[in-house]
Amino acid sequence: AAPQGPPVYVDLAYLPGSWSARTVDEEFFRRVRSLCYVVSGDDHLKEGVLRPLLDALLAGKHHWGLDIQVTLIPTFDSLVMHEWYQETHERQQELGITVLGSNSTVAMQDETFPACKVEF
Repeated sequence: AAPQGPPVYVDLAYLPGSWSARTVDEEFFRRVRSLCYVVSGDDHLKEGVLRPLLDALLAGKHHWGLDIQVTLIPTFDSLVMHEWYQETHERQQELGITVLGSNSTVAMQDETFPACKVEF
């Protein structure tokens, strides 16, 4: 366990992917307080740990005690994410958490890919 200390406030935090995502728990979200969390890593390993990670966000944000809006930015489409969103939508609203979805597409050189714009 890491020693106790004050929380760290950042504008943008990337959540680890693959097996490292298992290290993100409620304590992580109590201590790393971000305006935006990016959930990346569209792979089968992430699917297995995605729900606990998302639930940890709700549990950790509950302890902030501040009225700070948080945006969750998934970089991939996921059935687990859709189910979590539907099942916890009211709780997300209570805690000031917005899940960003985007149908925007960016075309660069010979490829196109989904994208979203985040401004601070």
